[in-house]
Amino acid sequence: MSGSLVVAGLGPGADSLITPEVVQSLADATDVLGYKPYVERIAPREGLKLHPSDNREELARARAGLQIASSGGRAVIVSSGDPGVFAMAAAVFEVLADAPEWQQLDIRVLPGITAMLAAAARIGAPLGHDFCAINLSDNLKPWPLIERRLRLAAEAGFAIALYNPRSASRPAGFARALEILKEAGAGGRLVVFARAVTTPHEHIEVHTLQEARADLADMRTIVIVCNAETRRVGRWLYAPRQVS
Repeated sequence: MSGSLVVAGLGPGADSLITPEVVQSLADATDVLGYKPYVERIAPREGLKLHPSDNREELARARAGLQIASSGGRAVIVSSGDPGVFAMAAAVFEVLADAPEWQQLDIRVLPGITAMLAAAARIGAPLGHDFCAINLSDNLKPWPLIERRLRLAAEAGFAIALYNPRSASRPAGFARALEILKEAGAGGRLVVFARAVTTPHEHIEVHTLQEARADLADMRTIVIVCNAETRRVGRWLYAPRQVS
């Protein structure tokens, strides 16, 4: 098989944060596939086919990319941030697990800067000690599991990066998540709401969890619940490296 498939991360928003390796893969591509807003970031050029699709078509997108590669094309499936963090890399391998005929293809996953790291850098170092990331979308996992993980992460003292906090189809979930964190004793912690980080629409607010409101977040927002030891230094926040 002479084709290839690259699963690439476009970073948090700014073109300057796309890695050179990803830039080269896009320059070499015959086909680019992805969620429509991400494909729209790719400049059209002669010899390149763009394949935008809906956000919930991950497995179909993965199959299409693998099919293009098996036919000799150079396919790139794009995600925002890092493709291995709540994104397309897992979908590709999920399809590949049931398709032995494609398992010898040239497949590469190229990392990108994910939203929690971009947001953390903007505000200082709130992820400077142990942290975890939780996706609040219940499209692919049950809500009771999300609740359990939130509660345990808060009780364990982790800083928590919350992805996909609040959408039009599930406006109540994030409010419930905030309540669970308060119930777990995290009400005094600082919370960073970072929307559209590294884009012209960037907006960042910091509140205590007790003050936080669900309407401060949408699907373009990454929420970082800091650990209890997080400190302010002027306009910056940081998690101390040493915890007693």
